[in-house]
Amino acid sequence: MRLVSLAAALGAWQLLAGLKVDLWLRFSQFPTVTDVARTFADRLSGPDYWTDLTDSLTRILTGFLLAAVLGVATGVLVARSRLAEDLLGPVLEVVRPIPAIALVPVAILLFPSNEQGIVFITCTAAFFPVLVSTRHAVRALTPVWEEAVLTMGGGRWRILGSVVLPGALPGIFGGLSVGIGVSWICVISAEMISGQYGVGYRTWQDYTVVNYAGVFVGMITIGVLGWVTSTAVELLGRRLTRWLPRTSYIPGARAPRPARGAAAPAPVSPTTKEEAPHDQLV
Repeated sequence: MRLVSLAAALGAWQLLAGLKVDLWLRFSQFPTVTDVARTFADRLSGPDYWTDLTDSLTRILTGFLLAAVLGVATGVLVARSRLAEDLLGPVLEVVRPIPAIALVPVAILLFPSNEQGIVFITCTAAFFPVLVSTRHAVRALTPVWEEAVLTMGGGRWRILGSVVLPGALPGIFGGLSVGIGVSWICVISAEMISGQYGVGYRTWQDYTVVNYAGVFVGMITIGVLGWVTSTAVELLGRRLTRWLPRTSYIPGARAPRPARGAAAPAPVSPTTKEEAPHDQLV
């Protein structure tokens, strides 16, 4: 069904652009699917495409890794320390609503090279989703776990390594998944404004010379790269949180039918923490 839906979308695109339909939406200037595929094949055979791909991936990975480390550390610090929240909280909350792409002039003024400025913008874009998710995940942890570690003689570092970071991992990876997507949006915009190489820079160059097929090649490349990196982050998060209970839903799978004559399972009422057995809570 997924392949059929994709084929139907491509078929509609080819039909509307090939017939140059101009109703409310104008498809007369749209390149067809075959034009984009032909341009894509030409780009793949040249060195510039792979250079742009390498540059964009390097910028994304560098900025995202910096944002992951700084966002998790700052989120844990703000959530665990009242002093850190008082000192850093107001500044972070004022800067957080500012779009990362609006910091392009600041990056140009601060950093000696465009490359460092683009990495800074990418890092800033991913930093705040990671920070907010980490902060909320740490604050949502139940105090009973921390008290249990203290009762058994553990200190602050043991609480951090045994309770805080493992317990906040689901929320942290939720922020990382959002951050990688926002990073792609901002790095492409930054490359369009101040870059010299990269997928965003090449896409903007194609637009300026009215090469619309090349623009669609850049858009498809951005979409595929964003999907691959986001999927990689989600798979890493699932692997590191294998101890979490998973839902029984599997995409594409059907629930088994009960055998004939078998009694239907009784509905299970939700159990509160007070009603649940001690072993289940642990």
